Amino acid sequence: MGKPDYALEMALMARGRRRIAGVDEVGRGPLAGPVMAAAVILDPQAIPEGLNDSKQLTERRRRELAQQLHADAQVSIAEASVEEIEYHNILRAAHLAMERAVAALDPAPDFLLIDGNLVPRGIAIPAQPVVKGDTRCVSIAAASIVAKIWRDRVMVDLAQQHPEYGWDKNKGYPTKQHRSALQNLGMTPHHRRSFRPVHKILYQD
Repeated sequence: MGKPDYALEMALMARGRRRIAGVDEVGRGPLAGPVMAAAVILDPQAIPEGLNDSKQLTERRRRELAQQLHADAQVSIAEASVEEIEYHNILRAAHLAMERAVAALDPAPDFLLIDGNLVPRGIAIPAQPVVKGDTRCVSIAAASIVAKIWRDRVMVDLAQQHPEYGWDKNKGYPTKQHRSALQNLGMTPHHRRSFRPVHKILYQD
């Protein structure tokens, strides 16, 4: 698989766009914790080397790149809570987080490159969805990195309150330790009770 590049951004710049933000979310799959999104406008003169889908990078490399991005790019991070995930659904909650991240960029972007196949309905800025965008577009890859780092920190913090679930390591994903703790200890306020694995564990016969 090739690495993401700056081609989409360059094509948009050739059409007059100047402030192009990559947007991505993390945390749709875990059983616990908020869903996070980030929006990043890269400085064309200071694009960090090695940007890639956050899942393709080591934790150490993600931290290094996130530090560079916070220093050299315009970065915004937002979340949607477990309560919002439950009230809406995980897709709409992820879109809410994206909308909030975009809205917090100041000055505002004039175009968005959004990971996935949908543009969130609350976004009025011109936008293009990019399927597998974090592997194709460095702006989206940058957003995936900073959102991942931020969400991981949140889950490590929550793990201090609920150490039995292993969130400092599994970040809320359904590992053996996490599922076992759910079965033995039940649900915390940070669990997504509507998610089928949580519901099944808690209400099995």
